[in-house]
Amino acid sequence: MKKIPWEVGLGISLVLTSFVLHLLHYFIFRDWHHVFIYLLGDIAFLPIEVLFVVLIIERLLSSREKLLQMEKLNMVINSFFSQTGSRLLKMLVAFDTGLALRQTKLNVQSAWTRRDFQQALQYVQKTTFVLDSHRADIEKLHSFLQKEKDFLLRLLENPVLLEHESFTEMLWAVFHLEDELAWRDSLKDLPEADYNHLSGDLERAYKLMVREWLCFLQNLQKRYQFLFSLAVRTNPFNPEATAVIK
Repeated sequence: MKKIPWEVGLGISLVLTSFVLHLLHYFIFRDWHHVFIYLLGDIAFLPIEVLFVVLIIERLLSSREKLLQMEKLNMVINSFFSQTGSRLLKMLVAFDTGLALRQTKLNVQSAWTRRDFQQALQYVQKTTFVLDSHRADIEKLHSFLQKEKDFLLRLLENPVLLEHESFTEMLWAVFHLEDELAWRDSLKDLPEADYNHLSGDLERAYKLMVREWLCFLQNLQKRYQFLFSLAVRTNPFNPEATAVIK
């Protein structure tokens, strides 16, 4: 026998309770006239109750749930940059052939305003980043990505990230870079065409990471000043960056 859903059972119980109470009203007062007056009045008010519940209470609850989801999402993003992202970005910076210009455009400061962040994001969006896989130690980068792979996989499994497509896109780019590096028996003495291909993979992950990093810092500045202070002091685009306060 198929089990009745609890919602259906609850609905039937409420209707029966209402019917019994109306019968009780009649047996006490012997007046169907008043029973139907109150019943019609309740039915007439029902559309207003639906309006209040659906358009006001539902929206308030939905807004609160969205805020909680954003809070969880920010915690996940913070975990990524705290454990892996900032160090990975610093490694990728070493491959950037236009690093001198980036150190000017992306040297985030404590006094940055919303406009400064928007200008930096626009710069990243419009810029074609050129990375050279010969420029830095690509084997060291591969070793770091291998060590962090389990952590990155756990991030991708987090359902909260479904709400953040751009961050998920960045993670996939990082995974693709790790896969490309892992499938080569050695990263030494590769054909030049293969080094060029790896440079393209570096560029894709780098650009997406820089964009997410800027958004991450902007959120920290608004919500967590103490974390923002550390992020500014360890800015991967600042060659003199240090966590030590001088």
